[in-house]
Amino acid sequence: MSQSLVNAQYVIDEDLRRQIEQEVEKLITETDEPVDSLFSEKQQRLLTGTLYSSWTPPASEEQPETPRPFIAAANVGIFYGLNRPPLVPDMFLSLDVQIAEDWYAKNHRSYFVWEFGKVPEVVIEIVSNREGNELGSKLRDYAQIGVSYYVVYDPLQRLSKDELRVYELAAGKRYRLRDNRTMPDIGLGLTLWTGIFEAKEATWLRWCDARGQVIPTGEERAAREAEARLQAEARLQAEAEARLQAEARLQAEATARRQAEAELEQLRKELARLRPPTAEE
Repeated sequence: MSQSLVNAQYVIDEDLRRQIEQEVEKLITETDEPVDSLFSEKQQRLLTGTLYSSWTPPASEEQPETPRPFIAAANVGIFYGLNRPPLVPDMFLSLDVQIAEDWYAKNHRSYFVWEFGKVPEVVIEIVSNREGNELGSKLRDYAQIGVSYYVVYDPLQRLSKDELRVYELAAGKRYRLRDNRTMPDIGLGLTLWTGIFEAKEATWLRWCDARGQVIPTGEERAAREAEARLQAEARLQAEAEARLQAEARLQAEATARRQAEAELEQLRKELARLRPPTAEE
C-alpha cells in the first residue's frame, strides 16, 4: 500500500483488492479541461509548495524520532467509493502517507482512500463563483468521509462576507466553525497575507505555524538565509575592523609612550649637561 500508517477500516483482503483494481481501471482519474483561474493556480501552488519547502510536521506519538511523511496536492481527486464521483479540492494535506513508487499505475494516480488507508486531514476550497456549492454539498461530503479540517477561502466574498472559514469536524460527522484559524492537531493555521508572490501583489492565503508566524516559501526562506549570512558577514567584518582599530590604538599608545620616554631621557641628559659643576668636581 501507499500509506505508512493504515487505518484498520480500510484493510481489505486480496480477493476484494483484485475486484477493486478491476473497477479502478474504469475510473477517470485525470481530465484535460482547463478549469482554474490564474489566481487560483498560483494560490494552490503557494499552499502546496510552502509545506514542502519550509514545514516540518509535528512528531507523532507513536514514532517521535521519525520524520512524518505527508502529501500536499492541488486538484487531485479524492476517491472514497468505487461508485461515487471523487471529491476534487483545490488543495489537500494528508499526513503519514507517501506517494507510491509506481505512481503511474492506475490505482496510484489519485488519492484512493482505500490505498492510503485514511482521508486527508485538511482540504481547502477556493471560491471563484457561486456554483461550487462549497458551503452546501461539499461541506457535507467532506464531513461524511471524515476530513478533520475543511477550509473555504472566498477572496471575492461570493458566498458570504467571510473571506476565510475554517471548519473542524465534530461529533456526528458535522462541521463546526472554529473561532480562530488554527488546526491544533497538526500544528498549523491559516492567515490572510498581503504581499508579493511570484511578482504579483495580492492578498494570499498563507500557512502559519503554531505560534502564528507565516511559514515562508522556499524563495522567502532562501532570501532570509541569504540576508542572515550577509548580516553575519557584516558583523564579522565589523568585529575584525574593531580589532584592527583596537590594535592600532594600542600600537599608537605604545609608540607615544616610547616617544615620551625618549624625550624624558633626552631632557634628563640636557639638564645634566646644563647643571653647574660642584666644588668636588
